[in-house]
Amino acid sequence: MSRYIHLLKDWPAFTWDHKKLVHPLAKVRHKQGRLLGKLEGLGFQLQAEASLGNLILDVVKSSEIEGEKLPMDQVRSSIARKLGLKVAGLVSVSRNVDGVVEMMLNATQKYDQPLDKERLFGWHGALFPTGRSGLHQIQVAAWRDAEGDPMQVVSGAMGKERVHFEAPEARRLNNEMKKFLTWFNSAEEIDSILKAAIAHLWFVTIHPFDDGNGRIARAIADMQLSRSDQSKQRFYSMSAQILQERKAYYDHLEKTQCGTLDITSWLLWFLDCFDRTLTASTENVAGVLNKASFWEKHRTVRLNERQHKMLNELMDGFEGKLTSSKWAKITKCSPDTALRDIQNLIGLTLLEKESGGGRSTSYKIKY
Repeated sequence: MSRYIHLLKDWPAFTWDHKKLVHPLAKVRHKQGRLLGKLEGLGFQLQAEASLGNLILDVVKSSEIEGEKLPMDQVRSSIARKLGLKVAGLVSVSRNVDGVVEMMLNATQKYDQPLDKERLFGWHGALFPTGRSGLHQIQVAAWRDAEGDPMQVVSGAMGKERVHFEAPEARRLNNEMKKFLTWFNSAEEIDSILKAAIAHLWFVTIHPFDDGNGRIARAIADMQLSRSDQSKQRFYSMSAQILQERKAYYDHLEKTQCGTLDITSWLLWFLDCFDRTLTASTENVAGVLNKASFWEKHRTVRLNERQHKMLNELMDGFEGKLTSSKWAKITKCSPDTALRDIQNLIGLTLLEKESGGGRSTSYKIKY
């Protein structure tokens, strides 16, 4: 038997066991409907806030899956500017961050437009604005060529590499991508969530670019999930969940790419991961509602800009413990001013000291 599925005689005629998918698909469809229904009840401002948070997660976490950490404040600023959102504390943004954001927004905000070669080339060019991946010059906005054959996915130290997968030869790419794009743009009778899972697997198996294939595969899946939601708003981030399950993600991809054209196992894992994504998003929505309730409850309280910023930071998932020194650093004020800000909030019962003490006092929000 051929080692990789793209070498099999019937490639890419994927098959799966419908009976095994019925229950998990119905489960995620129900959960998806409940989440979208709950969000429809929110006002425009809260919807935009929830969507912005998930777009940020999609961009940051999809890159982190590949080992690249993007500054979250730059991602937030780039998305806000491109969508025309009024968000405080915007910062300057690097070209590579802007490029990743541009790709993701093009995929999710224009989900109803066809996906073609030129659009994919635009995404790839946006991902690699300097024409380099790290120190290496790569083919940008073009399919990889024969010089890169064999295109392999490897891991391990030099001299001890392990080959996980070998992609189709470059000479096959034009034909392979024509088949993929024709299928993706068709109105085929298949559930849209399953289509997202298949599109992800199919594209990343073709591996048409020198680099960036994983991020583009996830953008294509997000585009298809946006079609499923029929919405430009993003109320969940599958990339954030995939990052948490990165080993299982890669294990399932490798097992499927080195198996048969029966992809039931991959589809089941994708549905389970999507289910956990929706669960996490439901919890995030609860956080948005708590935040809205907090500000409504304290709408008459007069706060300065620093206090408003830091309370929002705490409600948005502040990493680590908040101390007066962190307050001073983030808000760019003196230590004395930071302490006065904090003491004032404690007096207003909006902030309280955390128990435990230690070398420095930390504080948490009081709902």
